[in-house]
Amino acid sequence: MVTDLLVFAVPGIPEIAPEADLGRVIAEAVRSASTPERAIRSGDVFVVAQKIVSKAEDAVVRLDSVTPSPLAHQWAAATRKDPRCVEIVLAQSKRIVRMDRNVLITETHHGFVCANAGVDTSNVPSGWVTVLPGDPDRSAELLRAALSEEFACPVGVIIADTFGRPWREGIVNVAIGVAGLQPLVDYRGCVDSHGHRLESTVVALADEIAGAAEIVMRKTAGRPVAVVRGVSEWIGEGSARTLVREAERDLFR
Repeated sequence: MVTDLLVFAVPGIPEIAPEADLGRVIAEAVRSASTPERAIRSGDVFVVAQKIVSKAEDAVVRLDSVTPSPLAHQWAAATRKDPRCVEIVLAQSKRIVRMDRNVLITETHHGFVCANAGVDTSNVPSGWVTVLPGDPDRSAELLRAALSEEFACPVGVIIADTFGRPWREGIVNVAIGVAGLQPLVDYRGCVDSHGHRLESTVVALADEIAGAAEIVMRKTAGRPVAVVRGVSEWIGEGSARTLVREAERDLFR
C-alpha cells in the first residue's frame, strides 16, 4: 500500500498554564483554524510537543527553589552549566551515561537516553525549566481520549520531543508518549521487491511521524501541535515504551 501524508500545524495554541485542559485547548484551536480539508477525520494523529504537556502537568521547576549538591557543583564546573540545572538533571536521571564536551547524556527514569534528561530552558520564562512528563504514555492516552471525544472519531496522539542522535548530525523529533497508534511496523517475514525475505526490519513509525510533524511545527514558530493524516492503517493499541530498547540489547549501554 502506498501512503500519502498530509501534515499541517495547528495555529493559535495559547501559552499553556498548569492544569490547563489541553485537549479542549487543542480542539478549540483546530476548530478556529479549520478548513474543510483540515477538519479532523478518523485515523488522524495529533503530534503534541512535550513542552506544552509538561506545562499543563506543572512539570516545571523554578531554579531559585533548587539547592545544588556538591556533585552538581562539581559537574556544573566541568560542563559550564548552572549547578541548579545540573541538580535537576541528576534528579531526573536513573543513570549518567556520559559526560563529555559540556554535555550530560543520561538515562531518565522512563528509560530514555538523551541529553540533560530532557531538562530544557527553552520556551519558558527566565529562571524556569521544564522536565519531561512523569508518564508520557499516560499523558498521551488522556489526550487521545479527550480529542477522540471532542471530534467524535478515533485519533492517535504522539507526544514528541527533540533528541540528538549518536551517529548523525542534527536533532530530530521522536515519540516519547504514544496512544491510539502502533509505534512500530514489523516487516520481518515480508518479502522485498527482489524476493528477499526481510529478517530484521522493524520501522519506528511513531518516530517517523513525529519527525514529519516537526517540519511544520518548527522549534521557534510557536506551533506546538500538528496533525498527520494518512497513517490510519496503523491506528490501534500502542505505547512509546516499546520504542525503548532493553539495556541488554543496547550496544551502547
